Amino acid sequence: MRFGYTLMTEQAGPKELVRHAKAAEESGFAFEVSSDHYSPWLDAQGHAPYAWSVLGAVSQVTDRVELLSFVTCPIMRYHPAVVAQKAATVSLLSDNRFILGLGAGENLNEHVVGRGWPPANVRHEMLAEAVEIIGELFDGGYVNFSGQHYRVDSAKLWDLPDRRTPIGIAVSGQQSVSRFAPVADALIATEPKGDLVKAWDAERAKASADATRKFAQLPVSFGTDREAAERRAHEQFRWFSGGWKVNAELPGTSAFAGATQYVRQSDVAESIPCGADVDAIVEAVKPFADAGFTDLAFVQIGGDQQDPFFEFAKSDLLPALEKTYG
Repeated sequence: MRFGYTLMTEQAGPKELVRHAKAAEESGFAFEVSSDHYSPWLDAQGHAPYAWSVLGAVSQVTDRVELLSFVTCPIMRYHPAVVAQKAATVSLLSDNRFILGLGAGENLNEHVVGRGWPPANVRHEMLAEAVEIIGELFDGGYVNFSGQHYRVDSAKLWDLPDRRTPIGIAVSGQQSVSRFAPVADALIATEPKGDLVKAWDAERAKASADATRKFAQLPVSFGTDREAAERRAHEQFRWFSGGWKVNAELPGTSAFAGATQYVRQSDVAESIPCGADVDAIVEAVKPFADAGFTDLAFVQIGGDQQDPFFEFAKSDLLPALEKTYG
């Protein structure tokens, strides 16, 4: 199992994120994923810089780590032809270290362009067309496309990397697995669901496609003061308890604040490792390993708490994880 670090754009500004990326590589993480938001989940997080500018800068201060968008929604805020261009550029800047992570998005970020928020089945239709467009552009040459949701008129990527940029797709159930497993290069999920991984592998096998990597994410709130770490997790990450079916639908930070007003600090502490106990974090990884995930990215909660986490990761956490899951 490989372990990565999350550049959480909702909790730090662009310069801080670039510095964090360099420090995370120096700490020993194997890859780095970046969220792509127009808004934070809660006001307490307080940030939302443009992820693609950050990724471009990160590509220049890192040398070894893979980089992933985790995830980009190519259905409303971005046209898929533009997403393909951005991804190809970051691949070139990073010397083929980039994986394009795609998903059907959240109302929180996509409503800003004033087109409303379609139901989930329509969003999946839109994502399927977007993936087709992006794939054709990655093939090179001119692309014309006329679908139910998108049109592309004589588009061509003039700067393509020598390695085709891999595409990871976020899935949450059988419908999305069936649609996207045959066309993706990686699975992306947020929960340690073994059935999801098995279904993904089965769909790949039916399509006579190779096995893929499976990426997931685990929030932690490291800190030597456990009470402060729990308080920080509750203040900034209680939205995580809603699950993605809920989180995809709410339109703004006030909605997330209202939806989570009765979530207690103890509730968050039960689901997110808090404090400085390395064994607790190692144990929290186990469900993902058992489910068949190959790659797990940590989110350290609190934009101003990254440096202590990097020291802890280098000296204690990553060696323990390597011993247990390496």
